Amino acid sequence: MLVLVVYDIPDDRRRTRLATFLEGYGRRVQWSVFECFVSLADMKKLHKRVERLVKPAEDNVRFYWIASDSLVKALTIGSAPPEPPPIAYIL
Repeated sequence: MLVLVVYDIPDDRRRTRLATFLEGYGRRVQWSVFECFVSLADMKKLHKRVERLVKPAEDNVRFYWIASDSLVKALTIGSAPPEPPPIAYIL
């Protein structure tokens, strides 16, 4: 499933830590937006880890689940549309 992780974090240190962490899960498409293709189990782990990286009283992080059949309806300007990562890599 595609999950959009969108955040607004005023503290530079926490914002950098979150962005660095999210780079391990998906592709940054804007400064505060990541596209992550993850399973439901990985999504639960991701959510728990993010909860530990932010301060809910000060920060705002949102997770949007996008159905796979909605990907073909995505319109983009200036970048490629969202695509799931390859199933396998050949080295």
